[in-house]
Amino acid sequence: MNISVIVPLLNEEESLPELESWIRRVMNENNFTYEIVFVDDGSTDGSWNCIQKLRSNNQNIRGIRFRRNYGKSAALNEGFKIVQGDVVITMDADLQDSPDEIPGLYKMVAEDGYDIVSGWKKVRYDSKLAKNIPSKFYNWSTRRMTGIKLHDFNCGLKAYRNEVVKNIEIYGEMHRYIPVIAKAAGFGHIGEKVVHHQKRKFGTSKFGMSRFLRGYLDLLTITFISKFGKRPMHLFGGLGTLMFLIGFVIGIVLTVKKFAFGAYGMTNRPLFYFALIFIIVGVQLFLTGFLAELIQSTSGKQKVYGIAERL
Repeated sequence: MNISVIVPLLNEEESLPELESWIRRVMNENNFTYEIVFVDDGSTDGSWNCIQKLRSNNQNIRGIRFRRNYGKSAALNEGFKIVQGDVVITMDADLQDSPDEIPGLYKMVAEDGYDIVSGWKKVRYDSKLAKNIPSKFYNWSTRRMTGIKLHDFNCGLKAYRNEVVKNIEIYGEMHRYIPVIAKAAGFGHIGEKVVHHQKRKFGTSKFGMSRFLRGYLDLLTITFISKFGKRPMHLFGGLGTLMFLIGFVIGIVLTVKKFAFGAYGMTNRPLFYFALIFIIVGVQLFLTGFLAELIQSTSGKQKVYGIAERL
C-alpha cells in the first residue's frame, strides 16, 4: 500500500463527505493504493454514522471510535498503530488542509528520502489575534528550544515514513512535537513543504488559549524527555550534587571560622541558612533523580481504554 491517511476528528459530520470524496479523487488520479483511517475522538454529532456510510461505498476506509474525547494525540497514536501504507499522511477533518498536497508530500518521503515532511501554512486564514500571532511566537520559541528549523510545528498536514510512526508514542498534547519525538528516536531527516491553507467551511475551531498554554508545558516536557528521558539522574543528580557541595563548602567555611578563629554568632549569619537550604535541596534533587530513573519508562503515558468500535 502506498499511502495511509489518518484523519482525527471531533464533531466534523458536515465536512467528512466532501473530505473523503476529495481524498479519493486525488488517490485515483495518481493511481495510489491507499487507506483512509478516520479516528472519531468521542464526537457527539453524527460523525460516526457518517463514517459508516462512507465505508459502505469505499472499502479503503477504516474507522476507530473512542467512547469519549481523549484528544488529538491519542487519536493519532491509535491510528499509527493500525496503518499499513509506506507513507503515512495526517490531516485535519475541517477541510482547511488540502488533499491536493498529498502527491507532493508522498514524493518527498518516498523518493527524496525524508523521514518526516511537515506542512507550512505560510498564508493563513485564521484570526490574527486569536491564532496567528500566538502561533508565530509558539513556533519561534519551539525552534529555539529544540533546534528543529520548522516554521509551523502545529500544522496537521504532515507525512511520515511508516517506520517513524511505528517507533514513536504520543500522548497529552504531544502531537505538536512529533518531529521532536521522532528526532530523539533517530529519525532526523526532517523537511518542510509550503501547503495551501483554506478557510473553514463547517463547524468551529477547536483552538483555545488553554490549548496554547498546555502546548508550552508540553514543550518543556518534551524538551526534558528528549534530552534526559533515558537518563534523568544526569540532570537531577548533577544539580543535586552541585547544590549539596555548595552548601557543604559554606558550612565547612563557617565551622572553621568559628573554631579556628573564634568567630561568634554562626547561626545568626544568612550564609548559615543558605548552606542548610542548599544541602537539603541538593539531597532532594539527588533522590528525585533516583525516583525518576525508576519511573521514566511509564510516567505520563496516556492510555486509551475507551475504543468503542473499529471498521
